[in-house]
Amino acid sequence: MTRLQTHYNKIVRPDLISRFVYKNPRQIPQMKHVSLHISLKEAVQDPKALHTAMLALELISGQRGVWVYAKKSVSSFQLRKGSPIGCKVTLRRERMFSFLDYLTTVILPKSRDFKGISFWSSDGRGDYSFGITNLLLFPQIELQYDFFSQLRGMDVHITTTAPSDVEGKALLTGLRIPFKEE
Repeated sequence: MTRLQTHYNKIVRPDLISRFVYKNPRQIPQMKHVSLHISLKEAVQDPKALHTAMLALELISGQRGVWVYAKKSVSSFQLRKGSPIGCKVTLRRERMFSFLDYLTTVILPKSRDFKGISFWSSDGRGDYSFGITNLLLFPQIELQYDFFSQLRGMDVHITTTAPSDVEGKALLTGLRIPFKEE
């Protein structure tokens, strides 16, 4: 078990039980998965850019990603249905907890003028999304700056079993995700 997973089982679960009334232990909110996604508009003209994005995701997450394809053709973007436009990785169980622990303790505090992330990106069902604009915060990417110089950013989507934003925020705050005071 990872450090964050042990923290969840010993501290966060009892805290959630004391704050919210649950009739069944299966109702206690927990993490389902974390998805990392990189999309590139340059992929339409330069397919090799997707390979660097896929390699960056593999270095960051430690897991092989999958391609994301366009669902519709959009003539103004010169995009055809079925052409690759990005890549994504879905982390579950121990990899998810170790990535979140690494993200909250090492990567996010390294960013300049970091005051926390805003909770306004929640979807009303306890899930949460945010973006990391500078991938050079990750040491794996920073060591090979010349190869990954064109990468812009990455989206992180945290999926939970929480039925509401209040319970989702309580879960994520207990897991030490630094939110801004708003």
